[in-house]
This record gives sequence, C-alpha cells and structure tokens, in this order.
Amino acid sequence: MAWRGCVMKWAKTEFIRSSNTTSRSSRLNPCNQQKCGFRREAKRPETKKGNVTQEMKASPSEAGAPGPPPPPKAPRLTLFKPLMFTVGFTGCSFGAAAILQYETLKLRVQSSKDEEEGERFLQGSQDMAYWHDWWSQLSSLQRQLILVMSMVDDFWSSLTEGQRTVTGIIAINVVVLCCWRIPSMQRSMIKYFTSNPASKTRCLPMVLSSFSHYSIIHMVVNMYVLWTFSSGIVSLLGKEQFLAVYMSAGVISTMVSYMCKTATGRFHPSLGASGAVMAVLAAVCAKVPEAKLGIIFLPMLTFTAGTALKVLVAIDTAGLILGWRLFDHATHLGGALFGVWYVAYGHKLIWRKREPLVKLWHDMRSPGASGSRPGGGPGPQ
Repeated sequence: MAWRGCVMKWAKTEFIRSSNTTSRSSRLNPCNQQKCGFRREAKRPETKKGNVTQEMKASPSEAGAPGPPPPPKAPRLTLFKPLMFTVGFTGCSFGAAAILQYETLKLRVQSSKDEEEGERFLQGSQDMAYWHDWWSQLSSLQRQLILVMSMVDDFWSSLTEGQRTVTGIIAINVVVLCCWRIPSMQRSMIKYFTSNPASKTRCLPMVLSSFSHYSIIHMVVNMYVLWTFSSGIVSLLGKEQFLAVYMSAGVISTMVSYMCKTATGRFHPSLGASGAVMAVLAAVCAKVPEAKLGIIFLPMLTFTAGTALKVLVAIDTAGLILGWRLFDHATHLGGALFGVWYVAYGHKLIWRKREPLVKLWHDMRSPGASGSRPGGGPGPQ
C-alpha cells in the first residue's frame, strides 16, 4: 500500500506537472503562433504587394502598352521647294536684268544731254583767272581730296565695263569673308551662307553661298578667274545680261549639287562662287573656243579655251564619280553646263523674248506713252 501510494502520488505529481506544462505551453503557444502568424501574415502581404506591384509594372509591357519611344525616323528629303525657288529666281533675275537695261539706256540718253549742256557752259566760261581764284580759295585738305578723287576717277575710267561690273561682286565677297571672321556671327553664317540639302534652310543659302568664302585662297582664285573673264563675258552679253547669268548660275549649280548629294547620301555643306565662275568661264570658252589661254604661274604654257573647258569638265566628272571631297564637283559641272547651254540656246530662248516685259514696264513708267517704244529701244545684245 505504501508502494502503491508512492506510485499514485508520483503519477499524480507527474500528471499535474504535465498538465501544468501543457497549460503553460498552451498559454504560450497561441501568443507565439499569433506572433509567428503575424509575422508570416505581415511577410505575406508584403510579398504579395511586391508581387502585385511587380506584376502591375510588368503587365503593361505584356499587355502591349508602348514602352520607350523609338528613335525618330529621318525625314525624307524633298527638293521640290529648292527646285521651284531655282526656277522663280532665274526668271526674276532675267526680268530684273531686262528692266535694268531699259533704265540704263534711258539714263544714258539723259546723261548725254546733260553733258552737251555742260560742254556749252564750259565753252562760255574759259576765263582761267576764275578757276585760279576758285582753286586758291580751297583749303589744303579740300585740294588733296579733289586730287584723290581725280586719281580714282582716272583709274575707274581705265577699267573695262566688265571689270567695273565685277568690282561690286568682288566687294560683296570680301565683306562676307570678313563676316566669317566674327565669332558672334558664326552660327548665322553657317545657316545662311552654306548650302546643304539636309539643312532646314535650303532656299536662301542657294543665293548667299555663291558670295561666301571661308578661305582667303579660295576667294582669291575665284575672283581672279572672274576678273580675267569679265571683259569677254560682258562684251559678249552686256552687263545686265551678265549679272542675270551670274546670279542664275549660282543658284542652278547649287541645285545640281543638291540633287547629287541627295542621290548619293553624302550630305556636307558647300560654299563659294565656283559654280557661277565656272558658268562665266564655260560661256566664254564655248563662244570663243579658239582663244589662247595661259596659267599665271606658267606663262610659257598656252592652250586653247576649248581644250581648257574639256579638261575642267573631265576633272570634275571624275571627281564626282570617284567621290572626291576637296571641291564640290557637282557645283562645278552644273555651272559649266549652264554656261555652255546659255550661249548655245538660252540667249535665244530667254533674253531675246524680253520685249513684252520691257514694253509692260515702259507702259507702267509712262502711261501716256503706251504706244511708243522705250527711249533708245533696247536692242538684242
């Protein structure tokens, strides 16, 4: 009984301990489970939230929504506006030249009358004492200015009509060359005084680039050739028609360059009066092919104008085919071909048909004399 009582007591004690342990564990476990459950539940929403966010971020691209914008496509170049500008500018150049010739002839008639009256006045006042007194009343500065003006007038009178005509063109080129040396004008000079079919401004540079040179050597060579052939071309066409041909050749040669650059995809800016100068040179050489020419540095070497034109055209053709980048050979070819075409056909097709325009201008200037011809009547050159 004592053993049994000890065993029962021991069993009861162990049962109470185990029940207490179970109750304690049951008291602690819910808290632990809640904590663990809270932690798990806290982790799960974060994970789910992250998954939802990732899915939401990924879903637009999966749903076909636009991602980053693709690189912009290069706009396809069209030369319609430069072509229309070339046609319009050429027509306006020859129209303005015809009107200028009319006004020049009218001014010559008036100036000849004034000269006759001036000669009569001088013949009536040959008193040398009067001019001596007038000269003595001038100051030394006034006398020096009169002497300088007299020397300039003598030099100007010694020039041919062609040389006097191209003097203004050379002066414009010199001014533009000086503008290239001004840093604040570099952006405007590149925009308006260089021609490039890939540029946003394409029409106005077709004219301005013909008066633009960045290198002094380039300008000197072009202006020397223009000065050399100016007398021949002006005596052949007249100064008004020459100016129209020169301006038109600059635009037409640039248009040819635009077409070649667009066809080959070689877009680079160009500038210089080479196209217009080549038109002048080609016109003279085509009109007088047997004329003898020479090189300034090799005076002993002479050749005919026709041979020089063929060699220049061959060199520019080879440069255009082989892709030489030293010069804009397309511009040279365009100017040379226009010069040859004009002396062969253009003079008859354009200049000789200017009479209706001149008559219309005459009627606008003098409405009362609508049926008469202009003073002197500009005959064909």
